[in-house]
Formats: sequence, structure tokens, C-alpha cells
Amino acid sequence: MAFFNFSKKNTMPAAEDPILLREQTTRGSTAPSDEQEMTKTSTVRVLSEYDADIRPQTAFGFSESKKWLILCVIFVVQISMNFNASVYGMAVDGMVDEYGITHQKARCGQMVFLIAYAFGCELWAPWSEEKGRWIVLQLSLFFVNVWQIPAALSTNFGTVMIARFLGGLSSAGGSVTLGIVADMWEPEKQQGAVNFVVLASVAGSVVGPVVGGFVAYNADWRWIFWIQLIFGAVTQALHFFTPETRTSLMLERVAKTMPNATVPDEDKGSMTIKGVAKIWWRPFKMLLTEPIVAFLSLLSGFSDALIFTFFESFGLVFAQWNFNKWQLGLAFTPLIVGYLIAYFAFMLGFAQDKKYKAKHGADSLKPEHRLWLLLFLAPLEAIGMFWFAGASLGPPMHWIVPLVASMLVGIANYAIYMATVDYMVAAYGPYASSATGGNGFCRDLLAGIAILYAVPLFTEVGEGSGKEFLWASLILGFLAICVIAPIYVFYFNGEKIRANSRMAKKLEKKREAGEARRAGVVGAERTGVVEGGNSSNV
Repeated sequence: MAFFNFSKKNTMPAAEDPILLREQTTRGSTAPSDEQEMTKTSTVRVLSEYDADIRPQTAFGFSESKKWLILCVIFVVQISMNFNASVYGMAVDGMVDEYGITHQKARCGQMVFLIAYAFGCELWAPWSEEKGRWIVLQLSLFFVNVWQIPAALSTNFGTVMIARFLGGLSSAGGSVTLGIVADMWEPEKQQGAVNFVVLASVAGSVVGPVVGGFVAYNADWRWIFWIQLIFGAVTQALHFFTPETRTSLMLERVAKTMPNATVPDEDKGSMTIKGVAKIWWRPFKMLLTEPIVAFLSLLSGFSDALIFTFFESFGLVFAQWNFNKWQLGLAFTPLIVGYLIAYFAFMLGFAQDKKYKAKHGADSLKPEHRLWLLLFLAPLEAIGMFWFAGASLGPPMHWIVPLVASMLVGIANYAIYMATVDYMVAAYGPYASSATGGNGFCRDLLAGIAILYAVPLFTEVGEGSGKEFLWASLILGFLAICVIAPIYVFYFNGEKIRANSRMAKKLEKKREAGEARRAGVVGAERTGVVEGGNSSNV
């Protein structure tokens, strides 16, 4: 049973059902002088992932063990991508010393990577829906790895900036990895898998500084880039052995092995200039025209901007306790603890939902229920920020106090990301990559912009008072309240917002028709006439 119900109708007219068998009639004359015609009738089957004999041949039909084996590789892929974004900060001091630039200028390498990453998510995502997940991730990983080499061998900071920009633009990001989840699980069964990918995404942002701290302490700053290349090469090799999961491509492969079989016209991409532009425009269009995508992406984006601003303060705040590079890296580990707490909290929530739906029916929980845990965990972002503000005054307070505060921030950050992408993956199914591409765009773009003002915020607000870190953290706490408040607006007004999301409603109707057909409830035929070599539907 589909999770998102936009209307009470469970079926659609046969003429509107895209998942049909169609009959084509071909006419021709035996000879120019012969007035009699010979009619040849052939049945052309339009394949659907909902057909009982076809579904096992798509990623939906993979065994659970195979699905989770693929997902474990995707877990590594996702960590690798976010690792590249976060580990850079540990190379800043080395570049400052070697190139004679300011710290603020050196941090621009992280800013440009994140902003380019935002556009990379949007540009790669629709191609994974058209040409397949496997080839897109392989190309993305390859180019990301290539751009580590000029950064590591650079003789000036300009080369580093160019390499970072191209590396960010080459990163496909979570939009593609979350699309793979939608390829393998139905919306009502995919929450555990989405949760797993989200854990990898946020963990990658923390593994970067933890590993980078040890690398920067024991080796030259250039090894920050070499370690990205090594990790990326291993990741690409692992991913090479995973199968394609994109449903439309798998249907095309099946159709080639069957006589008189084809795929729906909507699954046939156009490689004209107009077609390419349409593919690239899709995620931006969804961000601008789909209220679900716009609202949840902005929510997640502003939250991520706060988090990256918060991260940038660590070097300043923990310098008060004389933390060295590897100790500073370990200061990020409480965030991982917070992420794990949130991960298991969501898993427990999913288990409770499953029991409830088994007892009261699959449609007993409204779509906005996917956000209910967020109502309780999101406020921890503001609480953690205020706690960190008080703890940022330094000794004689123990350094464990701000670390506990960061754990609370980690719980909230995870919850916001998880709940928003879970809702979008369920709503947009086959186009989950484009939908979550909007989420990734907002998160990375706003986080990249945050890099510019983060350190000045913590050094110049209240300058000379001795409480600069306190005032900056308090500002973040109040901004967190502003970010959290819209969550409750969406939760209690979600039905109205969904009603204005045209693409989500269209996909839900198609999913309902497909599920009904798979259950044997709906059966219809479409007839077409091919005369003189030209076909038309009737």
C-alpha cells in the first residue's frame, strides 16, 4: 500500500494508466494493383516494474541480503564524498605557512568545494535517472579522484582552488545514493535503508576532521589530499562491482530479451539539446515549483549552515584548552555519538510505526507522521547551541562540557536531515534523486556560504570583551530557534502543502495504479493503429 495518499481513488481510468498492454494493427497492400489488404495484428507489451513476472528482474526483486550488500558499498561511497568536503580544514594551517596567505583566504578552498558540490548534486542527479546510477557514480568518483592530484602537487593556492572547485562539481552526492534506495525498496519499506545512507552522509562530515587531525599532526599538509585520493580509489573499486539498480534501465534490458516488448515512453530519454537541458533543469524546477521539495530543502539547508558555522568554531574554542591537531580532530567524535543516538532513535520509531500499521492498516498514519520524531529532536539544536555558548568561555571549565553540547547538536542535525530526505524519497520515488538533489543543493550552498562568515563571527562579534565565543554561540542558538519553528508549521499543515505539489500527486497516482495492477485489480488495454509505417494511439 502506498504511503502518500493524495486522493481517495485507488485506480485511474484505463486511458490514463501508463502501465498498460497496447495492441497495434499494421496494414499494408499486397500489390499496387490489388485492392484487397492484408491485416497483421501483433501485441506489443509495455513492461512495468509492477508486473508480477517483471518485478523480480528489477532491483525491487533483489534479495534482502543483496540489497543490503549494495547498500554497504553505498555507505562507503557516501562517507567518501562527505569526507572530501570536511577533511580540507586540517590542511589550512599548512597552506597558510607555505603560500603566505591568510587563514580566511585558505578557508575559501572549503567554501568553493561546498558551493560547487551544491551544483554537482543537481547536475549529476537527473543523469542517474536517465542513464543509470552505476555509470554516474563511477564517473563522479573517477573525476573527484583525478582532481585530488593537482591539489596535492600544487605550487600555488590558485591551483588548489581550481582543483577544489572541479572536485566539488564532480561530486554526485547523496542525491544519487538516496535514489538507489528508491530503486530497491517501496516507500513503506525503505525507511531503514534511508536511515543507513543518512548516517553515512553525516558521519563522513565528522570522519574527515578526525582522520585529518592525525594526518596533519604527523605528515605534510599535502597528505590531506593524498589520503582523499587513496580513500576515493578504494571506494571506486568497491563500487565497480555493484549492479545497476535504476528501474527504467533494467526494464529496457528485459525488453531487449523479449519479443514485442517495450518500455513506457516516459522512460525513453531524449539526447537532443532540448532534451539534455530538460534533464538538467529537472531538479532545479522541482526545487522551485514543488512546495514539498522547496520547504524541506530550505529547512535542511539553513540547519546545515548553522552546523558548519558551529564546526568552524571548534579550532578557536578548543585552543583555549591547548588542543593540538589530532586532539582537535577527536573533539568531533561526540557528534558521531549524537548521530548514532539519533540513528537508533529513528530505528525504534520505525519499529513502532510498523506495529501500529499492522494493527490499524497501512494508511492509518498520515505522511507527516514521518516527521513526528523531528518534533522532539530538532529543539536539541538550539539547546546544544546555548549550552555550547556557556561552555565556550574556556578554562577552568572542563573541555568535556562543550563536547556534550556538541553531541546534542549532532542528534538534532541528524534528525532534520533524516526526516526531510525520508519524506522526499517516499514522495518522489523514481525521481528521488532530483528531489533530494534540491535538498543537497541547499545544504551545500548555504554551508559553503557559512564558511565565509563563521570565523569572523566568532572573532569580531563583541571583540575585546573576552566573550566573543559566547556572543557568537548565542546568535547561533537564536538562529536555530528560527530554523526549528517551521518544522511545526509543516507538520500541522503538511496536507495543504502536499496538495500544491503537482509532481508528487502525479507520481502517487501512478504508484497506486501500478500497485492495483500488480494485485490484479486493474487490467486495461490500449490500442494503436500503425498504417503505412506510422503509429498512433486511439
